[in-house]
Amino acid sequence: MTELNVSWQPVIGLETHVQLGTESKIFTAASTNFGDDPNTHIDPVVCGLPGTLPVLNKKVLEYAVKAAMALNLNIASHSKFDRKQYFYPDLPKNYQISQFDEPIAEDGWIDVEVAEKGKETYVKRIGIERLHMEEDAGKLVHAGSDQLSGSTHSLVDYNRAGVALAEIVSKPDLRTGREAAEYAAEVRRIMRYLGVSDGNMQEGSLRCDVNISVRPTANDPFGTKVEIKNMNSFSAIQKACEYEIKRQIKAYESGEEVKQETRLWDESKQLTKSMRSKEGSSDYRYFPDPDLGPIEVSNELKDKWRSQLPELPASKRYRYAEKLGLSIYDSRVLTDEYSMAQYFEKVVEEGAAAKSAANWITGDLAAFVNSNRLTFDQISFKPKALAEMLNMIESGEISGKIAKEILPELLKNGGSPKMIVDERGLAMISDPAVIGEIIDQLIISHPAEVESFRAGKKKLLGFFVGQLMKKTKGKADPKLANQILSKKLQA
Repeated sequence: MTELNVSWQPVIGLETHVQLGTESKIFTAASTNFGDDPNTHIDPVVCGLPGTLPVLNKKVLEYAVKAAMALNLNIASHSKFDRKQYFYPDLPKNYQISQFDEPIAEDGWIDVEVAEKGKETYVKRIGIERLHMEEDAGKLVHAGSDQLSGSTHSLVDYNRAGVALAEIVSKPDLRTGREAAEYAAEVRRIMRYLGVSDGNMQEGSLRCDVNISVRPTANDPFGTKVEIKNMNSFSAIQKACEYEIKRQIKAYESGEEVKQETRLWDESKQLTKSMRSKEGSSDYRYFPDPDLGPIEVSNELKDKWRSQLPELPASKRYRYAEKLGLSIYDSRVLTDEYSMAQYFEKVVEEGAAAKSAANWITGDLAAFVNSNRLTFDQISFKPKALAEMLNMIESGEISGKIAKEILPELLKNGGSPKMIVDERGLAMISDPAVIGEIIDQLIISHPAEVESFRAGKKKLLGFFVGQLMKKTKGKADPKLANQILSKKLQA
């Protein structure tokens, strides 16, 4: 789409649906295991059969409260569940148990670092309206054309129905697609740090609905809101926002009406398309669920759960930059995954320099972890061993090149870098007499190159360094070798 009037202000809010990582569902003992055969994790409670009664999973309440605390929300001492009526094939009861006017938590915020290409990174505080608990719906699979009848058909899998969700509703504080994507990424990061959700967007463990409107200036009332459903990647969130903002501005400037509706993002065509008209809260006919009593969270329980919260990503990023002297970029990369941050901290605790540890972890080790679909707590190369290797490089016992040579074995099998170096005789040669003797032999063997160097071709120093490293199989101390070479060649 073409560039349009830039005076318009977008207004964006996100509804983030986080599947809580409990072993059983929110109101029943049915399993939540992902990937099993369709319709094998359903029971009478999930289906809402007559005579069944839902019972709140205590772990769901704990996870929801911890998530709310990490998002700086106020925890309600008293809340309740409601029935939300809607009729759709993936909802076997024809109503959803959710929270309407008395949610478990309200009025919070998180600070989001927004990094846009070519622009300075900035921090923006995004308000959070509420967090409430509810049950998930099932999953529809649209199978396309039937080869026998020629008609289309859909399949339904109720395994996901009744899985516990925490819905996190932001305030309309976001203004760009990039801000929306960074906000969603930070929410996911926090949930994974807490251990309340795996945040796997490909499996639907975290999904976002984006609400977008535009207005001529910041002083004007909000425009007509359009919802984009079920965004499951950060890049899609950003692209969908950018497309929809331009679409709405173009409509207003052409004199067209922007309808309140629900739209879908078409990844293949890179555009949003209409799905249905947007329901209002009155359409859902909310009323208190008669089978579930009120929820009360005592101060003692709040204090207990708050004491169990880990250090969160934003705090780690600040500490890495301010206390350890790392760059903003390194701090962001290291704290993106909890297991990487923990691995890094253990390496530093073992005495390695923070910058060296960051370089190796975000470089070679991250490449290995990603290519093998592992997490840092699953690899054989333990933090203590990496610290040992980095200290050997720092002390001059081995070179970075030698470290790269032994790294694949350490990543595969673990073990001690020092032991491998000693067994293979890979320790760096740091004796000036030994290095000097080898250099003397090189000077005798290459008289023409020596004369050329002394005649002004100083680039030949690299040739002699290469020959020296070849003779020593890369074990000569590079700094010492350069010093001795320069001295002897100029003698």
